[in-house]
Amino acid sequence: MSEQGIVIGDPVSRSARAAARRLATILGPELEAQVEAALYARGTNQRPNQYFDPTTLGSLLVSTAALAWTVYKDLRNKPPKTAREIVTRRVQVELLASDPTSPFDRDKIIEIVVEEIIKDAEE
Repeated sequence: MSEQGIVIGDPVSRSARAAARRLATILGPELEAQVEAALYARGTNQRPNQYFDPTTLGSLLVSTAALAWTVYKDLRNKPPKTAREIVTRRVQVELLASDPTSPFDRDKIIEIVVEEIIKDAEE
């Protein structure tokens, strides 16, 4: 474990960071810092004090990556295109109930996170 409590080589962390880099141009440059804070909080039992809102886009992105990785792991024997569609749909359904983000932002986050999860898993 690293000093932040994040497992090195963790596909959720790698995918969340990669997705944040891609989404920062759309959702704002602070997204990468929010993701780092959410990843840090994920490795500990508390959130850093300077990040006050547990529903930030960074937290959403990390939660999406964790959920997408879990769903993808369960579907590894499916063809890649089918797996991508299934993972995307399951994540959309599970995040729909609790997510305050706009539908466009949520769908874009899910799309990019799922792409990054699958890309990371196939490397």
